[in-house]
Amino acid sequence: MGEMVSWTVADAVDYKGFPADRSKTGGWVPAALSLGIEICERLSTMGIAVNLVTYLGGTMHLPSATSANIVTDFMGTSFLLCLLGGFLADSFLGRYRTIAIFATVQTFGTGLLAMSTKQPQLRPPPCHATDITKCQHASGIQMGVLYISLYLIALGTGGLKSSVSGFGTDQFDEKDEKEKTQMAYFFSRFFFVISTGTLMAVTVLVYIQDEVGRSWGYGICSICMFTAILIFLSGTRRYRYKKCSGSPIVHICQVVVAARKKRKVELPSSTASLYEDYPEESRIQHTYQFRCLDKASVVTNTDYSEDGAFVSNPWTLCPVTRVEEVKMVIRLLPIWATTILFWSTYAQMITFSVEQATTMQRSIGNFKIPAASLTVFFVAAILITLGAYDRLIIPLLKKRKGKPGFSNLQLIAIGLFLSALGMASASVVEVKRLAVAKANGTTGTTLPISVFYLIPQFFLVGSGEGFMYTGQLDFFITQSPKGMKTMSTGLFLTTLSLGFFFSSLLVSIVKAATGSNGKHGWVGENINKGRLDCFYGLLAALSFINFGLFLLCASWYKRKKAKQVPEMEIIVKGSSVEEKL
Repeated sequence: MGEMVSWTVADAVDYKGFPADRSKTGGWVPAALSLGIEICERLSTMGIAVNLVTYLGGTMHLPSATSANIVTDFMGTSFLLCLLGGFLADSFLGRYRTIAIFATVQTFGTGLLAMSTKQPQLRPPPCHATDITKCQHASGIQMGVLYISLYLIALGTGGLKSSVSGFGTDQFDEKDEKEKTQMAYFFSRFFFVISTGTLMAVTVLVYIQDEVGRSWGYGICSICMFTAILIFLSGTRRYRYKKCSGSPIVHICQVVVAARKKRKVELPSSTASLYEDYPEESRIQHTYQFRCLDKASVVTNTDYSEDGAFVSNPWTLCPVTRVEEVKMVIRLLPIWATTILFWSTYAQMITFSVEQATTMQRSIGNFKIPAASLTVFFVAAILITLGAYDRLIIPLLKKRKGKPGFSNLQLIAIGLFLSALGMASASVVEVKRLAVAKANGTTGTTLPISVFYLIPQFFLVGSGEGFMYTGQLDFFITQSPKGMKTMSTGLFLTTLSLGFFFSSLLVSIVKAATGSNGKHGWVGENINKGRLDCFYGLLAALSFINFGLFLLCASWYKRKKAKQVPEMEIIVKGSSVEEKL
């Protein structure tokens, strides 16, 4: 038996369902195989997203605001579907099957997108008019095929993002010190892979799309993903697998339903009467906040069968620890809500900022920079920011204050402030670009103003993402209950999703409010005739207000955490509760 404990991983099995042999499964090689899937997912999603707005406007002849909304809706849906992918992985499929299935879905999606951009009948006839309103817009069937392609890709992205990082960490045993150290390095390499995929997408892939052909660019994505799937499947015998443990979303629903069913029940005067069945070492102490949820842990006559036997039904009675987990998630929500707007500003970098670039001078000698490749400055800002923070700021703070860097809430605050500055910078630059457009005619294809004027907004928002991404990920993972780590990642990803959706909503509202009575509006069909500077200014104002709200929420969260007072120990399982009654 001692040998079994020594050579097997307690909570993992191999592909046959037997306890995983430490020497034959897991480790760096299997973890690295999953990274191939992630780099191809980044290549596909970002390669499509950053350059899609130019395809929608230049080839499908859609108005500027419509094109921007299609891109943000696509990205928002991709991140929202992470909740579905996480639910399926936790409850039914497991991470391995989820990755294999959704990677295949994304392969089909990129393949269909490649074919739709190749077939002339799936796009409107070419139009060389400088005013897009004079061109024939894409038909319903043409847009339908495009939407099917995009949302197959979004579905694949959602399933992959929810499982790839978790499956990679499954290959390491946290109880083994050596493997725990390797897992820490895996996270840094995982982020490096994401950045590498994004960098390849906004440079090489965008160039191929613009100079060789869209179908070639999207076809390469499909081939790369198919190859990554084969590589991933080749490691089947070497992977460690974790059994499905149930979805945290279901657990939250159980607490809410149980509390609602017992809403008329009086809470006991002593917390010792509340139900608990978690082991001593895994329990979370009871708190007095959100006491209405405590009713889910009150034992009543309905929790007994007709013969008097105790019946534990999770939809009518929940242990205190599970209720406290839900309370912990609720406490995160104010911070969660005030981080959504950041991703709305991020959305402008791959929509209107790219459209701005298409109207500006982009040539260096005989080489013309693809408009979407301006986002390389965005990626560079992220890498430079993280490098400077890791090598300069952390050692400096550790030396002067004894702290290993900024706290997660401080990182988020810095990210929000930088994004607000980025939108203010974008507004100022757009004033200058519009002045040039007015002086040279608003229908001109290329304005005599350098595209490098856009660098400050890309760099500021990119630096903001470097702080925001790491701060959010750290906050939601470390402040969420241990039993809801998948849920914490889902909360983080839903801020991205809702940020993109809010961007679409804001564009629609601004277009309706400023473009009525025959007016062009701030965000119309031609950005040279609009007032994108006012739209950016509105986003900057909202961002600064949101920054202030975040500071208030962060102060409330820290104060509430400090006031949590340990209470008496709560008892306990069915038999103990029965005795007290």
